[in-house]
Amino acid sequence: MPTYQYHCPSNGETVEVQHGMLEELTTWGDVCRRAGIGLGSTPAEAPVERLISGGLLGTVVGGTPNSASPSLLPMAGCCGNPAGCRRHG
Repeated sequence: MPTYQYHCPSNGETVEVQHGMLEELTTWGDVCRRAGIGLGSTPAEAPVERLISGGLLGTVVGGTPNSASPSLLPMAGCCGNPAGCRRHG
């Protein structure tokens, strides 16, 4: 699951959370529930902004699918996680 950063202008805090690509959190309460943290003194209804991040960039190195040498992505593991993943070992 992708990691996103949400900023709350009401309290000045920025929190990282993981969720699906089509989901968007809109309130401080949503972010706190997803991150497993308390609201603090900020109202649950306080709006949040999702910050723009660089994301994950995969580049093909070492040829094309039709070349004699296999194409390699600069990330290890089947899911792009250098340590692999629980699903695939």
